[in-house]
Amino acid sequence: MGTMYYGGPDTAIHIEDRALAHLKVVIATKLRRGESFTLSWQHPDGEPRGRSTVWLHPSIPLRFVFDAPQPPELNREFLHDLANSANTSGGIQLIAEHIHITPDDAAAAAPSPQE
Repeated sequence: MGTMYYGGPDTAIHIEDRALAHLKVVIATKLRRGESFTLSWQHPDGEPRGRSTVWLHPSIPLRFVFDAPQPPELNREFLHDLANSANTSGGIQLIAEHIHITPDDAAAAAPSPQE
């Protein structure tokens, strides 16, 4: 579980590492352009139930901390979806990553029939 610190060390937002890696790219791009926007997410397990939204602005300190030492391979479609949502009035809505499974992948993952 990664952490995004926004506005100081007391504001820790816990987000799964892979999702946070994708968010980092989209957020950095928007902030580098001087654009402000919102980010919304559902609270992860272990935190009070609910959802939160923050207003991201280039002048507010921001830091990303990842548990994994190596960055994951990024999914271009997921990046595209996050970037598109950042450009809407609702801002980024952190959703589950789109994972495409081919018929070959599904067959390989399926349990073999027991004899």
